[in-house]
Amino acid sequence: MNAYFWQDNKLPIAAVAIALVAALSSVVVVPETQQAVVVRLGKPDRVINKFKPNQDYGRTGAGVSLRIPFFETLVRIDKRVLAVDMERQQVISSDQRPLEVDAFARFRIIDPVKMVRTAGTTDRVELQLQPILNSVLRQELGKRTFQSLLTAERGDAMKQIRTGLDREAREYGAQVIDVRIKRADLPDGTPLESAFTKMQADRQQEATTIRAQGQRNAQIVQAGATAQASKIYADSFGKDPSFYDFYRAMQSYEATFANPANKGGSTIVLSPDNDYLRQFRGK
Repeated sequence: MNAYFWQDNKLPIAAVAIALVAALSSVVVVPETQQAVVVRLGKPDRVINKFKPNQDYGRTGAGVSLRIPFFETLVRIDKRVLAVDMERQQVISSDQRPLEVDAFARFRIIDPVKMVRTAGTTDRVELQLQPILNSVLRQELGKRTFQSLLTAERGDAMKQIRTGLDREAREYGAQVIDVRIKRADLPDGTPLESAFTKMQADRQQEATTIRAQGQRNAQIVQAGATAQASKIYADSFGKDPSFYDFYRAMQSYEATFANPANKGGSTIVLSPDNDYLRQFRGK
């Protein structure tokens, strides 16, 4: 009886099975970390859970969706921030220094339809961005000196590199968020030693310049102080001429009797009424 039942209901059972498979195939689940492009007969038709800036999780369209089985396929694209690493390469700076540079960029897919049309997958986007990053990095660092990469000017260079790479990445539906240099070193050997020698010479020259400026400023201050002191003395001497005579005598006594340069000592024989000793006699 089972054989007769199967033979009589074979077509309906097959139809139910096909319908069940079709129903299950029409249901797709897209998580929050992905966005999916529905491709209908080879052409992108719509996007499920498309990236939108500043949108909270749970409101982006992720979850269960429907598609037409056999006519529509799904291309899943990572919605998170991705990274592309640059192969370590040598870059010539504007002061003709060879630099060993290692960098990376962070990006995300913001136009999945354009990405599917131009690249197909995120892996191919990374392959396309890598040589572009190398080229933009080489061009921008070639405009700058090695020392500028050790200062705050390095941040300006990274902004220019990010802007240039982002402009190219938009052609693939991607947005470059950040570009960073992990290492920017001189090659080992003679270039490194010559760079250190030049840096040392530059620092010595800078120190010499600072000392010369300090001495010049000290001389200016000393000259001003001397002129002010002379003016004060002149004003004082003009008010009391006898004070000038007393002051000059005291200076002479100090130079004669208390001269620290005269370590061996000396003997001076003068009569008490000698005019040189008049200040000792008082009024």
